[in-house]
Amino acid sequence: MTPFTVLVVDDDKEIVNAVGIYLTAEGYRVLKAYDGQQALDLLSKEEVHLILMDIMMPQMDGLQATMKIREEHNIPIILLSAKGEDNDKILGLNVGADDYVSKPFNPLELVARVKSQLRRYTQLGNLSPENQNVLSTGGLTMDTEKKVVTVDGEEVRLTPTEFHILELFLRNLGRVFSIDEIYERVWNEPSFNAMNTVAVHIRRIREKIEINPKEPKYLKVVWGIGYKVDKIEADR
Repeated sequence: MTPFTVLVVDDDKEIVNAVGIYLTAEGYRVLKAYDGQQALDLLSKEEVHLILMDIMMPQMDGLQATMKIREEHNIPIILLSAKGEDNDKILGLNVGADDYVSKPFNPLELVARVKSQLRRYTQLGNLSPENQNVLSTGGLTMDTEKKVVTVDGEEVRLTPTEFHILELFLRNLGRVFSIDEIYERVWNEPSFNAMNTVAVHIRRIREKIEINPKEPKYLKVVWGIGYKVDKIEADR
């Protein structure tokens, strides 16, 4: 089996090398870049399955690079940021990152996040034929085998995390999920300070699937409890 390729991007070469050692030990193929532009250049030449990227870098920072990457790619992006850069973390989620890890980080935690994101990215859609591959409500349809989401026949591009969140709702129409439960089911780890992270992803999904995100037809809030997607009969 061909190993997954992880692109590690940071202007601190010691961090890049250290992370590379841990990932290589886990069997991953590691590519290295030291600013956002180098990352984009590598991405145009190599098949990459996940990106670990620092936010603060010269030439092109991690936020700018994430926005450029999201124009063409849905691969998982995990941002690395200093502990005090909370605003940058939220901004990173807003522009398309799937997760973030604060520096200094535990390398084992970082590897666990990589495994979780790759599992989500690769296993979505790997369903056997007897399982239901197409989930829908109203004009919203998800093909879990092809990893395609359409609204009224128009395809919308979701990141792996957004896809997984929406799949959770579509497989459980009418059920209300709390923020903590969404985080624990999608990120596969205990919820801790998850409100901003989940809220940003919910907002991004709404911006992509709703005609008017402020008056959502599909992904609705149940005040004080959580979020849900109801069963809506398709227009005939």
